[in-house]
Amino acid sequence: MSPGQPHITRRHFLRNLAGGAAVVAVGGATWRAIDQGVFSTGDGPAYAAWGEWDDRSGGFLALVRPAVLAANAHNTQPWLFELGTDRIDLFADTTRSMGAMDPLRREMYVSVGCALENLMLAAQAEGLRPAVTLLPDPSDETHVAQVGLGTGGREESPLYHAIPNRHTDRGAYDTSRPVERATLDRLASLNDVVDLRVAWITDEAGKRRFGEYTIEATVAIANDPEMAADSYAWMRQDWDQIQREKDGLTVDASGLSDIVRALGKLLPAQSQKKIDSSWVGATRTRTVATASAFGIVAARDRGDDRQRLEAGRLWQRLHLAATDAGLSMQPLAQTVERADRELSANLEPVFTNALAELTPEWQAVLPFRVGYPTGEPALSPRRPAEEVTRS
Repeated sequence: MSPGQPHITRRHFLRNLAGGAAVVAVGGATWRAIDQGVFSTGDGPAYAAWGEWDDRSGGFLALVRPAVLAANAHNTQPWLFELGTDRIDLFADTTRSMGAMDPLRREMYVSVGCALENLMLAAQAEGLRPAVTLLPDPSDETHVAQVGLGTGGREESPLYHAIPNRHTDRGAYDTSRPVERATLDRLASLNDVVDLRVAWITDEAGKRRFGEYTIEATVAIANDPEMAADSYAWMRQDWDQIQREKDGLTVDASGLSDIVRALGKLLPAQSQKKIDSSWVGATRTRTVATASAFGIVAARDRGDDRQRLEAGRLWQRLHLAATDAGLSMQPLAQTVERADRELSANLEPVFTNALAELTPEWQAVLPFRVGYPTGEPALSPRRPAEEVTRS
C-alpha cells in the first residue's frame, strides 16, 4: 500500500459495494419506470384519439373520431367504418372476437351499438340529420348499420360534450353518497325502445343477491380455462405493446390507486392466474362492495342482434348522461358472460337461472354498477379513426 493511500477494510468495501448496488438498482428502476410508462399515463399514440375527438377536418372522418371513444367490452373496439358520399356504413369486426368470453357475440353487437350512438350524436353536432338503418344487409351479419347523412340543424347536446369525459371507472365509489332514486329514474327515461328496459336494484337484499351472483360468476370465469385464457389475451401489460396495439385492458385503467398502479407497472408482467386472482378480489372488495346501486339493461330477447345494438346505444346514452351528472359507471357483465357460455357449451344453466331471477320476463343484456367517484379514472388506449376507416 502506498504512503497516504487510505486503508480499505473489508467492511468499507462491502458498504461501498452495497451503496453502488443501490444506485444501480435505483437507476435501473427509474429506467424501467420510464420504459413502462409510469410517468406517461395517458400519453403517446395509443391515447391520441382522446385529444382529437372534436377535430372536424376530413369530412365524415370527423364523425368517426368521437365514435371510436365509445364504451366497448374488454376494450376490443370491434368496429369498422366505411365512408360514402352521403352515408357511413358500420361493420362489426369479427377478427376482434373475445372467443369463449363472448361465444354468442352479444358483447360485440353491444359494443358496436355504443359506437353507433356516439356517431349519431356527432352527426347532429356537425349539423347533419342522421337516419339509421340497422342490419341493412340480411346476407351480411357484420353489416350492422347504415347511417344516411342529410343536412339539418346543428345540435350539440350535453351527451355529445360528455364523450371525451366518459370512462369506465373501475375504482372504489363513494359509499357515503347514495345516488338518489330520482336520478336513476331520469337516466332510465333515456330509453325509447319498447323491447328494452332499465331495471334498477337499490334495496339491500337485491344488491346483496346481485353482488353474490357477480362474484360467483367471476370465480367461474377464472376457473374456466378457455374463458380465462381468452380474457387474458386482451391484457396489455407492456408499454410498447399498448402503444402498438392501442387496445385492451391496462393497469392504468384498472381502478387501482396511483401508487399501486405505478408499482404494478414496475413489476414483470403478471401471469394469468395472478390477474384472475386480483380480478376476483377486486370484484369482491371494491367493485361490488362500493356500488351505490346496480342496474341491468334488459331486452325481450338478448339473442336478437337488433336488440343488442339498441342495448348498446342505450348503454352509451346512460353512461354519457351519468358522466354529465358527475356519476361513475362500470359494466358488470360476468353473469351474462357465464350464461352465454352455458348456452354455447351446453353447461348447467346456473347463471341463466340467476339472471331470470333478477329480471323476470326480461333477459339481461348488460348488468352494471353506478355511484359517485372517489378518484379520476385513467384513459384507455384507442385506435384512431384513420385506423378503423375505409372508403
